[in-house]
Parts: sequence; C-alpha cells; structure tokens
Amino acid sequence: MARVLVPIAEGCEELEAVTIIDLLRRAGIEVVTAGLQPGPITCSRKTVIIPDVDLDEVLDQDFDMLVLPGGQPGADNLNSDARVQSLIQRLSVEGKYTTAICAAPKVLLSAGLLEGKTVTAYPGVLDDIIPSSATYTGNAIEYDGKIITSRGPGTAMDFALSLIEALMGTSQRQAVEGPLVRDNNG
Repeated sequence: MARVLVPIAEGCEELEAVTIIDLLRRAGIEVVTAGLQPGPITCSRKTVIIPDVDLDEVLDQDFDMLVLPGGQPGADNLNSDARVQSLIQRLSVEGKYTTAICAAPKVLLSAGLLEGKTVTAYPGVLDDIIPSSATYTGNAIEYDGKIITSRGPGTAMDFALSLIEALMGTSQRQAVEGPLVRDNNG
C-alpha cells in the first residue's frame, strides 16, 4: 500500500488539505497527517484539523510521497520548519514524490528542489524568488519527474486525483473520480 505524509501547519488552506487527505484515502492510500506542533491545527479559514500524529513521531518513517498543502501563513510555517526541509530533501534523495499546492511550492524551492524544473503555484508566490533555470507555467498542475505542483484551492481536486494516478495508476484514479460525479466538460 502506498503511504503519504501530509504535514499540517497552522494557517494551512483547509480546502486543499482536506481534499487531498479525503481523495487519497478513498483510493486506499495510507495517509498520515502530521501536525507541526502537538494538538489541533487552526487553518486559514478557522477550520480546526486534528492531525493523526505530531511530526516528530514520523520523521524517520518511510513514505512514498510528501504532500504540502498551501495557504497562508501555513506555507510560511512549513517553509520555516527545519524538520519539513529535512524531510523534503531526504525523500527527494530517496526518489520519492515531493508535491505541493498553492503557496507551498516555495517550500520545495527553499529545499533546493526547483532548480531546472517546470512548476506552478498560486499566482505571484514564486515571482521574485524562482530560480532563472526554473520555468513557471501558471497551469493547474505541473509534473516534473517526482515533483508535482498545483496552483491553488480551485485545483485541489485535480491535484489530488493526479497524486492518486502517480502512485496507483490511471485505473485507480478513474475508480475514485467516477463516484465524485464531476462534470468534465468544463
């Protein structure tokens, strides 16, 4: 079974976090939510999430993918956490997926992963900090090797479905997407 870590920081975008957690679990993926600090996490719109564990409890565990929800100040809180930076670098070296949505791609940038990559993020987030070797597209989702990025809350469902496809294939994505009764005509 695929195993995914979703760090949850104060001020994260709850629409992104909950959508990712929900859809990946529907796909049969083991999702571990880990708070940057003990106890409940208050999201950007005041929704309270109770993580499965504290981040310290899973730092040395194996995961197939790391998913960083965005939102502010959530992305800044992820970015300033040395444990998160270390996890990103370790999983990247191990050839695992490192993924981020909305403002969180800047966390991947701080970890040194976006050099020479094609990425997307919430408009304006990477404007003054993206390396000249990276390409920012503004697309809903970008795949560049084991790095997957997405634009924001409005792309959270497509992002989550893309993560399912990356880990489990097209048929599992379709198995999850079908019952969602999405209008794929725009």
